[in-house]
Amino acid sequence: MSLKEEIQLFLRGVKEVKTEKELVQKLSSEKKLRIKLGVDPTSPDLHLGHTVVLNKLRIFQKFGHKVIFIIGDFTALIGDPSGRNETRPKISREQVEANTQTYLDQVFKILDPNLTEVHKNSTWLAPIFDMSKLLDEGSAFSILFQGYTVQQLLQREDFNQRLKIGSPITFLEMMYPLFQGYDSVAVRADVELGGTDQLFNLLMGRELQRNFNQEPQIVMTLPLLIGTDGIKKMSKSYGNAIALNDPANEMFGKIMSISDELMWQYYELLTAKDLAEVKKLHPKQAKLNLSVEITNLYHPGKAEAAREEFEKLFSNRTLPESFEEFGVTKSNILISHLLFESGLSPSKKESKRLIENGGVRIDNTQVLEDKEIEIAKPFILQVGKRKFKKIVRV
Repeated sequence: MSLKEEIQLFLRGVKEVKTEKELVQKLSSEKKLRIKLGVDPTSPDLHLGHTVVLNKLRIFQKFGHKVIFIIGDFTALIGDPSGRNETRPKISREQVEANTQTYLDQVFKILDPNLTEVHKNSTWLAPIFDMSKLLDEGSAFSILFQGYTVQQLLQREDFNQRLKIGSPITFLEMMYPLFQGYDSVAVRADVELGGTDQLFNLLMGRELQRNFNQEPQIVMTLPLLIGTDGIKKMSKSYGNAIALNDPANEMFGKIMSISDELMWQYYELLTAKDLAEVKKLHPKQAKLNLSVEITNLYHPGKAEAAREEFEKLFSNRTLPESFEEFGVTKSNILISHLLFESGLSPSKKESKRLIENGGVRIDNTQVLEDKEIEIAKPFILQVGKRKFKKIVRV
């Protein structure tokens, strides 16, 4: 593969590069680059939205470059303000540690462990706050906190929006870009990847490297994958995520549920398929192929069975042969509460909306109103065409 073809592969689906000229220069030198990605373990599961960047990192690895995967165990305690209109909920150190392990278990489904360095950013960020050295001339603390103004940090769009609506911004949130930027200094990153909402933070790393007399990293941003609702970015908190740990049947069904328009973004960002060739297929066939390919990535050997189950379910309008059980201790419960507590809906408000729109069934009978039901014997609770739970009294 020529250098031009190699660069085209690296840039497929990329939204912005700062700068492409510098990237070409680094790749032309034949030096093996250090490609950085930082992730805060604020939840236990990775989803397909995370794999957009991970897949790009894997392409760099195929050309021998090293991925520097940073677990933000320090920054997770602060909370990344990127794209947020309010302060993130606090998370405990114990949760961070537990989530870190599940992240590592999942990330190596994509990355080559032999070409990956893993670091926790508490290793270098915690010592910065050694009180005896805080104000020493030339210390990391001095460079970080005396070199940037409040005005500079408030330039970011998400902070501006929060100021307009009167949503509070904590002092630590303002410092977050400096901490993430210093990660690039600590690992001497050549390239850093992130979503489009990370641009401010990534550019801060580039600026800080200059201040620490390092060659500035190239910044590459990728689009945010839209969730199954077709509206918001994929996020577990929005209830529109496809988790890497979802069972094969559920993953397959969720991918089949996305719109035909959204399918093309999934092809571009989650596969290496030639879009021109894919678009020659009938949309239904293209979506089936996409569902098989992605499901097989995370559940090897189970995609065809998931496809058969899906086609059986929707061709015959029958229920699946087996269901995940959810136990209820109460004798009576509101349907909207049951939907939320069983995990079939992200909130009680959303549960009521699903019921009002006719999207809920009990034993294949449509529910027409939110009411209290008796848990006398097991029944099948269904949301839409693909979510099921067997409800039992415990």
